[in-house]
Amino acid sequence: MRNNLVFVGIALLLGLSGGYWFANKNPNQTAKLSAEETEPKPLFYRHPMKPGMTSPTPKTDDMGMTYVPVYAKDTNDNSVKGTVKIDPVMTQNIGVRTAVAEIKTLSRVIKTIGRVDYDEERLSRLHPKTQGWIEKLYIDKTGQPVSKNMLLLSIYSPQLVTSQQEYLLALDNQKVLADSPIEDIQKGALALVASSRERLELLDVAEHQIVELEKDRQIKQYLHIHSPFEGFVLKIGARQGQFVTPKTELYRIAGLSKVWVYVDIYEYELPWISVGDTGEMTLTALPGKTFTGKITYIYPYVEEKTRTIKVRLEFDNTKGLLKPDMYAEVRIQAAHQVNAVVIPSEAIMRADGREKVFIALDGGQFEPRPIKVGIEAGNLSQIIEGLRSGEKVVTSAQFLIDSESRLNEAVGKMLEPTKDDTSEDPLPLKEDGNTMEGMDMGGGS
Repeated sequence: MRNNLVFVGIALLLGLSGGYWFANKNPNQTAKLSAEETEPKPLFYRHPMKPGMTSPTPKTDDMGMTYVPVYAKDTNDNSVKGTVKIDPVMTQNIGVRTAVAEIKTLSRVIKTIGRVDYDEERLSRLHPKTQGWIEKLYIDKTGQPVSKNMLLLSIYSPQLVTSQQEYLLALDNQKVLADSPIEDIQKGALALVASSRERLELLDVAEHQIVELEKDRQIKQYLHIHSPFEGFVLKIGARQGQFVTPKTELYRIAGLSKVWVYVDIYEYELPWISVGDTGEMTLTALPGKTFTGKITYIYPYVEEKTRTIKVRLEFDNTKGLLKPDMYAEVRIQAAHQVNAVVIPSEAIMRADGREKVFIALDGGQFEPRPIKVGIEAGNLSQIIEGLRSGEKVVTSAQFLIDSESRLNEAVGKMLEPTKDDTSEDPLPLKEDGNTMEGMDMGGGS
């Protein structure tokens, strides 16, 4: 019995010594086994260009392309679908650059061509209010300058003579009835005078002619037509001795103390401008001179052929340097400035009617983010939704990242279990992309 115990003790000592010696002799082998146990194992391998083609073991296709391992999870648990993780070395090799979203004030200068035109509010067409004969033209040349209330022509009109006679009779009647004890009779006489005078005014009888008529009681044979404002004669529609009616255009006069300038802007520029914005104008005919005006009206329609919107600006022209139908270069300083989150326009990807960017996250991850784009100024774009100030966006090589993102998302959909799916592993596909399921394993029917 005692000999057996001694034998057992010697055997234990030899076993411990052998184990210690083996462990010290193969430390690398032990570490290798430990690393193999902790290293994640791929679920399967996919074709690098065709994510639908998979294999349970490593392999290459006929073109020599090596299948890529697919693991259970390559990103954080909270990552968005389509997020990809790229090695820093690869990121540098493919030329990935980023920019930080910032809050800036956007402004824009719109350059366009303008055409000088008359101010329609200072454009007048003169017609007689009664028919008659032109006795004399005092202004008989087109282009002639006129001042306000300048005498243009005189007209003989029988109706004018009759109206003057009625006015004189009303004045005499009012004078006779001024001492009447009946108040209504006095008021009636005054009303008749006012009515007769108003009739003369409606015939465009000048105020000075009415005053002369009241003083000297002499009937005026001719009606005087005066200029309504300062300007230039654009057209003369009648000549001396001509019979005229209210349909006859006697003169067309334009005031040039202010001019209108029409410009055309494109649809994408429309959000930048508003009534009251300042415009600067230069003309080749007036080198070294700059004229400043303002937008007074934006037309509510788009020109069908040019797909542009007409905008009207108003400029002061008291010196008369600006002539209608001149062409000019116009710069509109847009007052529509927005404090908004902006990024370089090159960072925006547009596809399928949607816009998105890739956000550069920590750990080499890139997250696709849908955004809503606002106005653009130069190489900057306003982001209305989907992005915060301080986030980094990818500005180059994003198409390569997008390609990898789409592959990862496609593989992720393959890994998602369906309602009727009870297996844990994805169903491998053949090289032609068809599954093993549904194949006729028999000899045919």
